[in-house]
Amino acid sequence: MKKINKFAQTVSFVALLSATVIKAQSLTETKLGEIFPEDIQWSSFPAFPPEARLSVLVGDPKNAESYTVRVKVPAGLKLMPHIHPENRIYTVISGVFYIGIGKEFDPSKLKAYPPGSVITLPGNTPHFHWAKSGEYVTQVSATGPLGINYIHSEDDPRNK
Repeated sequence: MKKINKFAQTVSFVALLSATVIKAQSLTETKLGEIFPEDIQWSSFPAFPPEARLSVLVGDPKNAESYTVRVKVPAGLKLMPHIHPENRIYTVISGVFYIGIGKEFDPSKLKAYPPGSVITLPGNTPHFHWAKSGEYVTQVSATGPLGINYIHSEDDPRNK
């Protein structure tokens, strides 16, 4: 199995994030602002399979500050085992969010969360997702910089 330097992978991820994801719609915590559902701008995200989408709503995830993003994953898509260095709070906006804990993708470890559910995930917790029953949208709040490291390098879309 190919070993990847985690620091180098995170640094390259932050560079890709800053080049491709940050949109003008991002609000700050210090000024009154708003984004309506119909105005959310979705973008592809280099660290996800090409069908998944991400939208930055609040803050700048490439910096050491609070941020809120939404993630939209189409039906059937699997996000293979990975970790995020930051602590995260997931809120399920729509669909059913399936998440499992572990370094190997194991459908028997998936737990289903319906819309309105809130899940906390401590940083560096190996986990995986599956849009098992249809598209889902989650909202993620954390303090950056946002990072993602796949447990198995061959699962990382950036290596394809």
